[in-house]
Amino acid sequence: MTRLPVTIRDMHLGDVEGVAKIEAEAFADAWAPSAFRDLLSRGYARLRVACEGSGAIAGYCVLLRAADEGEIANICTALVHRGRGIGAQLLDDALQFADHADLAAVYLEVRTSNSPARDLYGSRGFALVGRRRHYYQHPTEDALVLRRVRPVGSPA
Repeated sequence: MTRLPVTIRDMHLGDVEGVAKIEAEAFADAWAPSAFRDLLSRGYARLRVACEGSGAIAGYCVLLRAADEGEIANICTALVHRGRGIGAQLLDDALQFADHADLAAVYLEVRTSNSPARDLYGSRGFALVGRRRHYYQHPTEDALVLRRVRPVGSPA
């Protein structure tokens, strides 16, 4: 599949329903729209959307900050656009922000069976630091905890 060029911008309140629809299509235990709305008002949360040329939302990313660390709490691409580089673009956007915000490390969890995501994260410097047994439900599966330490020489 060819790479889909997108524009990445801050999520707005008007984006929540579209984001929640993508979330519900992708995850059995999806976040409710109210979770996204609540995070939009939190200074420690950075919510971004990837939009197609038409303006339709093709994916989103939620990065949470605490002290000098970050967590990618949620990153998702619409099913119709999977494999077109949108997740990579959103991840790169989040990591660039993390480096400029002086975050020493960024964490995330990923299903053990999600090979495409694990490959993407590995290509961006994430390494295994732990496992959460039975973290995911529907189906029950372990989560791998990955961490990316800010590369030497990146902006601080």
